Amino acid sequence: MENDLDKLTIGVFARAAGVNVETIRFYQRKGLLLEPDKPYGSIRRYGEADVARVRFVKSAQRLGFSLDEIAELLRLEDGTHCKEASSLAENKLKDVREKQADLARMEVALAELICACHATKGNVSCPLIASLQGKESLRAT
Repeated sequence: MENDLDKLTIGVFARAAGVNVETIRFYQRKGLLLEPDKPYGSIRRYGEADVARVRFVKSAQRLGFSLDEIAELLRLEDGTHCKEASSLAENKLKDVREKQADLARMEVALAELICACHATKGNVSCPLIASLQGKESLRAT
């Protein structure tokens, strides 16, 4: 008996992969997923390997990989290029850590501005707005 996951319509395929049909088409346009041949007078069918590939793409996206980076990982997916894949992951980890540092700096700046806003009394210029307009530095308040 033929595997039911080897004859999926695009709608059933999308549901099985946990995405919508437009995501499938988008991945095809980006070259992340091949578009199967369309038999004359019939519709395209997708298989279990296609579902696994979309799940791979979604998993990589959740880790922060861009579609270009995912395309590179897919090129390496045969498992014999672990060093190259590791290098891509190390670069992604570096990016994540840089973003975390940026977010921590933003958190401190926003917390200081909020405290400055709460400390102002009367009809004084809002320190947050003034800072964003570049009229006054936070350190001067």
